[in-house]
Parts: sequence; structure tokens; C-alpha cells
Amino acid sequence: MSRTYNVGLVGVGAVGAEMIRVLKARNFPCGKVQVFASRERDEVIGGETYHVRKAEADGFAGLDIVLFAGKTDVAIQLKDAVVAAGAKMIDNSRAFRQDPDVPLVVPQVNAEDLDWNKGVIANPNCTTAIMLEAVAPLHRAKKLKRLVASTYQAASGAGAAGMAELEEQMREMVAGKPLTVKAFAHQLTNNLIPHIDKFDETNWYTLEELKMRNEARKMLHAPDLMLSCTSVRVPIPRAHSESLNLEFEEEITPEEAREILSAAEGVKVVDDPLNNVYPMPLDATDKYDVLAGRIRQDISRSDRRGLEMFVSGDQLLRGAALNAVEIAEQLIARGLV
Repeated sequence: MSRTYNVGLVGVGAVGAEMIRVLKARNFPCGKVQVFASRERDEVIGGETYHVRKAEADGFAGLDIVLFAGKTDVAIQLKDAVVAAGAKMIDNSRAFRQDPDVPLVVPQVNAEDLDWNKGVIANPNCTTAIMLEAVAPLHRAKKLKRLVASTYQAASGAGAAGMAELEEQMREMVAGKPLTVKAFAHQLTNNLIPHIDKFDETNWYTLEELKMRNEARKMLHAPDLMLSCTSVRVPIPRAHSESLNLEFEEEITPEEAREILSAAEGVKVVDDPLNNVYPMPLDATDKYDVLAGRIRQDISRSDRRGLEMFVSGDQLLRGAALNAVEIAEQLIARGLV
């Protein structure tokens, strides 16, 4: 890629800082990089000082791609201004994920959906992205019919505030002090919280759990896919894990699944249980690939159409920042920007 592209970044929290780091690590062909936030200031991001401008509708002229790592209402407020400026908007919030005019994309899953974008592309929820990296190759081969997921989501899924609170609680516990509880509904240290996002009072799933179903259906082009999820916050700093029970329309063996996943971009098979080798969030942290293992036949059924699998992925990278940058790379590769 000989030409460069002017890139904007809206939001300088945990995901925004990670986006800057990924742009540098992947040698993205950046020209100017302009950072925006709620107020003007200088900010050190990844060891470099950026002059942060206030995010306003008239600020996007001359930019080719704008990555959004801020709040949903900010994305909604500024969308038309970004598109009018001729830039491509890649949004990490929930604002446009179910908009039928906005492609919801993980490049390894459905890059072809970028071809019908109208200026805005949505990043899926991090748990959906991690799940589909491993599930989509199997779906293409054997057609997924039903999926039951349990997620084990790190404190960093709640952003910088969640990470800071977990660290603070650990220090307070060692010091014998009362624990600070602000970012989460309950103490997270020495605890699990089966509650992420608001509850839908019509079915008592949380919005986080419903995102998994709705986003997977859209991205896999499988509107009738049966999917149920329970999302749990766990006391680790970074990287999400998921236990997946998969039902396919065709027979599939663990050996076939390992072969399919071994050939899939964005997935690393980590599956040697006799030697205590399996996906763990500690090993997935700061890694681009989703780790997939504990692959085994579902013994609750006799038709050989069911598998059990465990995956771990760095949600700040694979589920957010890396995915956004890979979308930008795909837009360039496909001549869409």
C-alpha cells in the first residue's frame, strides 16, 4: 500500500488506546492521526503525546477513516457528520449493530458484507467476535443449528474503570480494608457476577446475552439460528473465555473440527488435555488469535452432530481494537476507501 490514509479516533479509553497501539503494531498506512474526545487536551497514548480535539460535527474534514471507541450516544450524534465528510466510520459501540443498512463485521467471518457499506461499519460485541472467530469456520463446513454459550468475561470488558476497580479491590483486600464497589453491581474480587448489562424484563436475559444471539444471526446470515447465552463477569483483568455447546445439521467429529480450525485465520487450536494444554485467558492476553480447545463430542446426544468447545480471546484486541483496524485494512484492500 503506497498511499497513506488520514485516520481519526474518537474516544481515548481502554479500547481507544488499544486502537492506537494496533495501528502502530500493524504498520497501518497512516498519514495524519487525529484523536477526539469530550474535551480538548494533550494526552499520552502508547508513549506518544497527541493533541486531543473536542469531538464536534465539523472536525472530520480531510479524514479517510474514523474509528469510534466512545459512547453509543456520541456515535449516533456524529455519524452523519463523519459520512458527510467522506470518511468511513468504524464504530465499536452498540449504536448501529442491528441497523439493516450497516454491516456488522469480523473480517475473518463476513468481510464480503463490507461491499455494501454506506459509510458506516459496526464492530460486534467483543464476546460475539471471539465466539464467531471459532464458530464461523465450523458453520461454513457443517452448518450450525443451535448454540448454547456461557461466557466468562474479564473486568476489562467494563473498560478502564472495571480494570482499575479490580486492581483496587485486590489491594484493599490484602490491606484488610473495605472494598470499593462502583463499576460493578457487586464485589468482583473473590466473586463471580452472573450479570452484565441491563436485564430484559420480558425474558430476563441481559442485553449482553441477547447481543450474542442477535449479532451472530446477522453476521452468519442465519436468522433462525437458535442461540442461548449466560454471561458472567469474572475476577481476571483481561481476556474473555467462553464455553460453547454446538449443534450442527451434519455429523462432525472432534478430529474434523480441529482440522477445520487449524486452517482458519484468527484461530489457534490449543487442545492437548493430557498435557494440561487448553485455552486460558492468561495465554490469550495480548494475542491476536482466539484460542480454541477442549474440543470433544457432546455425549448427551448419539447423532454425532454435537460438539463441546472452550475458547479464550483478548477482548480489547480480538474483540475490539484489532477487529476495527482489520476492518479498515479490508476497506483499503477492497478499494472501498
